Amino acid sequence: MRHNKKRNTAFIYEVLTKELTKAIVDKSAERKLSIMGILKEHFTQGTLLAEQLSFYNVLLKTRHIQPKLAERLLAETKAAHSRLDESAIFDAQSKLIAAINKGLGQDVWSNFIPNFKTLASVDSIFSSKTAVKKRVLFEQLAVDTMSTTPDSDTPQTMVSIDTLTYGSFIKKYNEKYGDLHQEQKELLNRFITSFADDGFELRLYLNEELSRLKGLLSKAAEADLKPLVSQKTVQVTDYLNELKKRDFFDGDLKKILKTQELVRELECND
Repeated sequence: MRHNKKRNTAFIYEVLTKELTKAIVDKSAERKLSIMGILKEHFTQGTLLAEQLSFYNVLLKTRHIQPKLAERLLAETKAAHSRLDESAIFDAQSKLIAAINKGLGQDVWSNFIPNFKTLASVDSIFSSKTAVKKRVLFEQLAVDTMSTTPDSDTPQTMVSIDTLTYGSFIKKYNEKYGDLHQEQKELLNRFITSFADDGFELRLYLNEELSRLKGLLSKAAEADLKPLVSQKTVQVTDYLNELKKRDFFDGDLKKILKTQELVRELECND
C-alpha cells in the first residue's frame, strides 16, 4: 500500500514520541527540550493537528465494544473528520515537517514505528483519495478491531527484520511449498510475513479470501451433490463464518489450506 507517512498526523506524532523517549534514555536534555517544544506548538489542545489526532485515536485505541456501536462510532468519527479543512491540515503538517527537519534532522523519519500499517489504514479511511474498495476493507478491519473481546485481543510485538533474513525465510518457504496452488501460496505468504506488520496484511487478505471461499462453498452446497459432501460444505461454511468473528490462530492455517483445496476440487468436478 503506497502511503505518504509524512502526511499522516498520527504517524508524525508516533515518530516524535519515540524520538522523545530516545532523548530521555540518552539523557540528551537539549534534544528533549526541542522535541517537547515541537509537540507543544503543534499538538497542544485546540490546535488543528491535535483535533485530527483525536479522531485517529478513536479508531486506534477503542476496544471491546459491540460491533454495531463500533460501526456507529466509525461513521461519526469519519463525519467529524470530514468537517476539518483539508487545506489547513496540509499547511499545518507542512509547518510541522519543516520544524522537525530543521530542529531534529532527517534521521527522525527512519524511526521504526511498530504499528505503521495500522496508522496507514486509519489514515486511508479518512482520506478522500482512497479507492472505495480499499476504504471499505479498511473500515471493516477497524470495526473488527474495535469490537474484539478481551479473550481474543492478543497483543503482539512487531519485530524489525533485515532483508537477508526475510529473503532466506521466503526462499525456504518456496522450496517446501512449491507444489501448492496459487491461492494456498498466497495464504502462506501472508501468514509468514504477518509477524512483520502485526498481521495487518493477513487480516486484509482473509477478509476477501474467506468471502470467496464461502461463496463457492454455498454454490457447491446448492448443487446436486451427495448428501455427505453437501453436509461437509455446510460444516466448513459454518467454520468460516465463525473465523470472521475472531482472531486468526496458527491452527487455522491448515484448515483454510484444506478448505482452499476442497473448493478447487469442487470447481474441477463441476
